[in-house]
Amino acid sequence: MPIQEIRAFNRFYTNLIGALDYGKHLYTPYTLTESRVLYELAHSARTDAADLRGELSIDAGYLSRLLAKFERDGLVARAPSERDPRRQRITLTDRGRKAAALLDERSRQAVGALVVDMPERDRDRLAEALGTVRELLSQVRPGSAAEPVLRDPAPGDLGWIVQRHGALYAAEYGWDAGFEGLVARIVADFAPEHDPRLERVWIAELDGRPVGSVMCVRDDEPDTARLRLLLVEPEARGHGLGDRLVRTAVDFARDAGYRDMVLWTNDVLTAARRIYRRAGFTLVAEKPHRSYGADLVGQDWRLSLEEGTDR
Repeated sequence: MPIQEIRAFNRFYTNLIGALDYGKHLYTPYTLTESRVLYELAHSARTDAADLRGELSIDAGYLSRLLAKFERDGLVARAPSERDPRRQRITLTDRGRKAAALLDERSRQAVGALVVDMPERDRDRLAEALGTVRELLSQVRPGSAAEPVLRDPAPGDLGWIVQRHGALYAAEYGWDAGFEGLVARIVADFAPEHDPRLERVWIAELDGRPVGSVMCVRDDEPDTARLRLLLVEPEARGHGLGDRLVRTAVDFARDAGYRDMVLWTNDVLTAARRIYRRAGFTLVAEKPHRSYGADLVGQDWRLSLEEGTDR
């Protein structure tokens, strides 16, 4: 049984990140729990109080007192939920969004300091190992047995794709609004006049809410499809959903008669790159660039869709 190893890792990591320091977290006026609630309010598609309780496994009374404190401090506003007037919808005020942004920045700096001197190959090993841990433990987490379904976008889903890309990439990589603008243009180009026989969007839905997306569109290169806008919400990761979304898009492109499929990504998206590699994509080109407020390395990947070929 790996009980002792898991406990030893817990002790090591909580000391490493200073999680046991009483009171202020990341040199801000907020505790670790308060910081996590602010993060969820800033980056979760669900902001009802009941959803927060379920996502964070927080006692209802404790969460109520915490939200009351946030309301007194001008960080949140509370109102009846649009989905169910009996529930409370929690939204961040301008002051609350600034507080959440500060926590995001401090968190990125803290984690970045842990790996800044680490060789790139070791960073990849670390990301791979952490992904494996999350995948294995999520399989035994209560309520993790639900299986996402893939469906066509419903009204509002294309806007959801834009909003979630903007919010998640800002939270996880510090990218600015330029990336959200790029996603908005991609969606706008697809929405008005696409041929459903050759182009398609899939939404992954779990428990009645969207948790992922992927798109297959025609590329400028003849007989070539382009994979775009792969996204999996943090709460839905660790279940192979990213692989499933990519595999679905690849199968669609092959059935539609495309000979090749291409995609463009950035080297910092290590989890996505592993998904592409597992699907059979090959890295064919790299180029440094400055975009979305960050120094990045863009990558072009390609997959042959013809049986028995590997080009």
